[in-house]
Amino acid sequence: MKLLITGGAGFIGTNFILYMLKKYPHYQIINLDALTYAGNLNNLKQVEHNPRYTFIHADITDRAFVSSVFEQKIDVVVNFAAESHVDRSIVQPDIFVNTNVLGTQVLLDAARSHKVTKFIQVSTDEVYGSLGETGLFSETSPLSANSPYSASKAGADLLVRAYHETFGLPVNITRCSNNYGPYQFPEKLIPLMILNALEDKDLPVYGDGQNIRDWLYVDDHCSALDLVIHKGQNGEVYNIGGNNERTNLTIVKTILRELGKSEERITYVRDRPGHDRRYAIDSNKITRELGWKPQYELDKGIKETILWYLQNKSWWENIQSGAYQDYYSKQNGTADE
Repeated sequence: MKLLITGGAGFIGTNFILYMLKKYPHYQIINLDALTYAGNLNNLKQVEHNPRYTFIHADITDRAFVSSVFEQKIDVVVNFAAESHVDRSIVQPDIFVNTNVLGTQVLLDAARSHKVTKFIQVSTDEVYGSLGETGLFSETSPLSANSPYSASKAGADLLVRAYHETFGLPVNITRCSNNYGPYQFPEKLIPLMILNALEDKDLPVYGDGQNIRDWLYVDDHCSALDLVIHKGQNGEVYNIGGNNERTNLTIVKTILRELGKSEERITYVRDRPGHDRRYAIDSNKITRELGWKPQYELDKGIKETILWYLQNKSWWENIQSGAYQDYYSKQNGTADE
């Protein structure tokens, strides 16, 4: 089988490529990535000489080039390529519409023309909007995006569904809760708080810190996507959650406790516009139909994530560039979830 992984130099894409190459010794993987600020080829150094792995530097909005890539007889497309930082989407919504909506449409046209056997759209629980204190998002929950980022992902999801309904393209849409783990860019909550704690910096928390997210260890996400590729029913949506609901403040305090650091470094900053209060995923469908269950409790996942960042200091030091720090300072040092 030959897989085209778009956005494979990013956090989840990297982990998925490493997972699939290890599990399936006869699969070939093409990684197409534009290498925007969060794309990092150093993530994949260990496989860059693997004859079953190919990297192509390209943008998914480049219609002619994308079509030429599909000439390589792609079987499965897994679309991770997306702008994904909520704060950035508030500043520059057009970039998100261009990549997340128009880029997805370019991929769908190429997949349709070249008759791929499966198109996997990797989406997010944020397309469902915000929950109250009770309840869970199911696959039938209405789309109610509250940020330019989530709206662009919802638009892409609807295009994927439309290509299935209109053209018969074999697709699946997956919507996951907040991922964490190795190789995550330090604009996201968990890696930023780990690195700030290690460097004895303040740990900025939006609002009152009581926003709730469900946390999914990235390896669990990879195993779920593996099952969707091989067993998912065409046209179906599958929610993927970690069953680990925590407030942002609890996450920060857990990290500090694991590192033996004081909570005095926690600071509270003005809340983000349109900040969803709670997300929570109902994963019963993928468990019932495909047999998937998350393997990582949050405490175990946090410990392994902290250990990875401790053992890979050179990786995150290289990422902390001037360009990133300039952006970081403009956002009051806060982190996306």
